[in-house]
Amino acid sequence: MKSYNIAVIGGDGTGPEVVREAIKVLDAAAHKFGLKLNYTHFDFGGDRYLRTQEVLPDSAVDELRRFPVILLGAIGHPDVRPGILEKGILLRLRFELEQYINLRPIKLYDARFCPLKDKRPEDIDFVVVRENNEGLYTGSGGFVFKGTPHEVAIQESINTRRGVERCLRFAFDYTRKRNRSKKLTLSGKTNVLTYAFDLWERAFHEIGAKDYPDIQRDYAHVDATTMWFVKNPEWFDVIVTDNMFGDIITDLGAMIQGGMGIAAGGNINPKGTSMFEPIGGSAPKYTGKGVINPLAAICAGQMLLDFLGETAAAQAIESAVIGTVREKLPSLAAGKMGHTTAQVGDLVAAAL
Repeated sequence: MKSYNIAVIGGDGTGPEVVREAIKVLDAAAHKFGLKLNYTHFDFGGDRYLRTQEVLPDSAVDELRRFPVILLGAIGHPDVRPGILEKGILLRLRFELEQYINLRPIKLYDARFCPLKDKRPEDIDFVVVRENNEGLYTGSGGFVFKGTPHEVAIQESINTRRGVERCLRFAFDYTRKRNRSKKLTLSGKTNVLTYAFDLWERAFHEIGAKDYPDIQRDYAHVDATTMWFVKNPEWFDVIVTDNMFGDIITDLGAMIQGGMGIAAGGNINPKGTSMFEPIGGSAPKYTGKGVINPLAAICAGQMLLDFLGETAAAQAIESAVIGTVREKLPSLAAGKMGHTTAQVGDLVAAAL
């Protein structure tokens, strides 16, 4: 029997509730496919910070590095100033564990839940590969004359050839493995960000021409990308972009696939510890009410198994989610699903 060790960070707000359902479904898949999943729970988040004034203990990153995967609920506490937990936990883990890819599948399971007119599941099925360790998120910059009328704030986007190239190679490899239309679109802003995206564009075409001649290369400005997400999402197969643009366009992607309740993502280190999460946040107003949609967390569990190489188990979870969405749920919105959070988890587990 294959055995896997999984770190679990429930986190804040509704995070522990949706993680509980993800584990319920993972356990059902493990039982069906003969796997042993060993969970170690960590209490990192807002409550711990308020209690100890410590965001992450010094030992945390090294402890988590021992696990191949992390299942994360959500980070964000109403009593903690924005930025403290997000930078101190999410960004720190992404950077120190070198999770340099943020992987966001954007897939519509049921046309009822798409806000776009006449779009079907076959029209919305693409993936965004977002660079996850560089760009504007490195924290490079500073203030001059802070707090005065002459204040200057500088935020710098850091793009290295190493960082850009490893992200592009992952995207090319993923496009080849996905084997759909075998088209990779670089989303950028070459007409304005003439240094950063000159590097991205040159590397994109150099790598593609040399090592991936079977992959069709495409380019779209990021503003045009958002336009085509709405008008013609069927044009896309895999999109690769930088950290900031990726952060923005993946939320738009979540909306066209049915909302935050179904949107999952992975923070990937292809050769190290990777972290999987629902992307919707901690939703503190729903905490403890049993109304939050757990499907995004369940889909994060599906991505986690796929990363571990358990493709059949991952596909079974996705099929169970699709069946549940199409046959059992009148809505994907919190409080409107016709079932509690735990009941939705039960439905997916039963469908396995």
